[in-house]
Amino acid sequence: MIGRQMLSRSLAVVLAATLGAPLLADGAKPRKPRLDLRASPRMGFSPVHVLLTAELTGGDDVEEFHCPEVEWDWDDGGKSVQESDCTPFEAGTTRIQRRFTAEHDYRRAGVYRVKATMRKTSRTMAAATATVTVRAGLGDPTIER
Repeated sequence: MIGRQMLSRSLAVVLAATLGAPLLADGAKPRKPRLDLRASPRMGFSPVHVLLTAELTGGDDVEEFHCPEVEWDWDDGGKSVQESDCTPFEAGTTRIQRRFTAEHDYRRAGVYRVKATMRKTSRTMAAATATVTVRAGLGDPTIER
C-alpha cells in the first residue's frame, strides 16, 4: 500500500511539473486563500468614516497572491486602487501580504455595497463585498428641510 501511495504521489509531481502547475515542497498542490471583507462601523450616521479590512484567510503562501493590486469600489461613485512595492517571490520563504486596509467617508444616507477586488497583471484573483448602512445625520444633504 505504501508503495502505491508513493508511486501515486511521484506521478502527481511529474504530471504537475510537466503541465507547469506549482507544487509545495511535499508535492501537494497549493491551496488558494479566500478573501474576506469587513467594514467598521457597518452602520453609522452621515457623515461617517469607515475602515475596511480585506483579509486573505486560509490557503498557502503562493506566488499567485504575492504583491497584488487591490481595487476598492465604494458604491457611491468612487473607486480607489492600492498597489504595493514588493520584493521578488521566493518559494518556501516569502510570506504573502494577507491584510489590506482602506478608509472612506460617506456623506449621504444609503446602503452601500463595498467591493474589494484583488488583481495581478489585470487578472482578478479574488473579490469580496461588505455592506455599509448610512443613516441620515445632521448636515446630510439627503434630509428634507
